Amino acid sequence: MAPSPRTGSRQDATALPSMSSTFWAFMILASLLIAYCSQLAAGTCEIVTLDRDSSQPRRTIARQTARCACRKGQIAGTTRARPACVDARIIKTKQWCDMLPCLEGEGCDLLINRSGWTCTQPGGRIKTTTVGS
Repeated sequence: MAPSPRTGSRQDATALPSMSSTFWAFMILASLLIAYCSQLAAGTCEIVTLDRDSSQPRRTIARQTARCACRKGQIAGTTRARPACVDARIIKTKQWCDMLPCLEGEGCDLLINRSGWTCTQPGGRIKTTTVGS
């Protein structure tokens, strides 16, 4: 006897739930991977937002927000013009140049009121950074 059309459709019906559970297993694994990858490794930072304002002549104001996962005794700071985890003592004592915030070859000087620092390039260009609370 030839197989009836009902038997063929019954086999298709069992394949659909199997495919569905595979799909959901894949979705769960993908979401776990995304959640795991969004975690920062200890002692690292990433820039979350960066805003630049060049509306004033010869002056650019840049503001950035960073997300850091610092180790015990460390706090978010700046090293070589990039967000980094630095010794908390540097931030508490406002000795900003101790965290090496300027690029290699630039000179670092504290602002008079210790609200930030300046990085002076060999050509004389000065970048001023102030710390917001």
